[in-house]
Formats: sequence, structure tokens, C-alpha cells
Amino acid sequence: MTAPILILTEVALGPAERKALSELIEGTDTPLNVLVPVGRKRRLVVDFLDHLSMLEFRKAVGDLSTKTSPESEQAVAQTTLTGSLAALEGIGGPRTGELIQGDPVAVLADRAAESGASQAIVVTLPHAVEDTLHTDWANQAQRKLGIPVLHLYAGTGFIGDS
Repeated sequence: MTAPILILTEVALGPAERKALSELIEGTDTPLNVLVPVGRKRRLVVDFLDHLSMLEFRKAVGDLSTKTSPESEQAVAQTTLTGSLAALEGIGGPRTGELIQGDPVAVLADRAAESGASQAIVVTLPHAVEDTLHTDWANQAQRKLGIPVLHLYAGTGFIGDS
């Protein structure tokens, strides 16, 4: 059996990610395992600067006062997982997914070691501060995993440098 590809995503996969994955695994029966974190440790200053850098002024101010409940975080993560698995329908081999708790990169590293994954794909929205300082999930994973890590920016098909 082919080694699985692990996909860590903070948003539901869509057509751009499906296209990139289709080209990557082209005609193989590679298993795909989607990991979706429940909730996200918020760093207000970094999130605020990210929104400002993307000229999202309303979001920058709105996020300062937004609070979410554990139930809504769980529901959002489940919707993300369900949508991601649906987007991957018909490509690769078996598709599995799970909601994860805690540090997403640490869980990704654990799953990579357990499964013998051949590579990992990290799908995120652009995060100007983390991407510039190389503290984003993809860069952390690249340092930690010891397997190739591809960083896709959600909805764009653009590959970041990790």
C-alpha cells in the first residue's frame, strides 16, 4: 500500500486544493488523511496585524472582541472536515479525516510517525506575520517532520515557501 499524504487544514478544501492534489497524486491510489484542528489558539496582536496587512480593517477590529464557544468551534471544525472530504471525492485512494485537539503541528508530526506518511500538505489562509517570520504551520512542520511539506494558500492554488 502507498504511504498516505497527510493534509492539515484550517479551512475547508475547495476546487483549487482539489486541482493541486489531483496533479500531485495523478492516477495513484494514495490514501489521503485530512486533519482539522478544533479551535485555534488566538494571538490577538498577530491576528490584528494579519488582518491589517490584508487590508481587512473591519475584521481586524471585529476579532478583538469576538469570543467563540467550544461548541461553535467544534461545529466549525466538523463542517470544515466534511467539506474537505467532499472536495477530495474521487481522487486518490481512501480518504479519512479527523478533528484534532492541541498543537496542530505536533499532532501532524505524531500522525506522520504513526502512518509512515510520505509527505504533508498544509493548507492555510495567508498569515502575513507568521509567513514572513517563518513561524506558520508549514514552516514548523518542515522543521519537525523530516518529510516534504507543501504549503498551499487556501482558495488560490498558490504554493507558499516553507
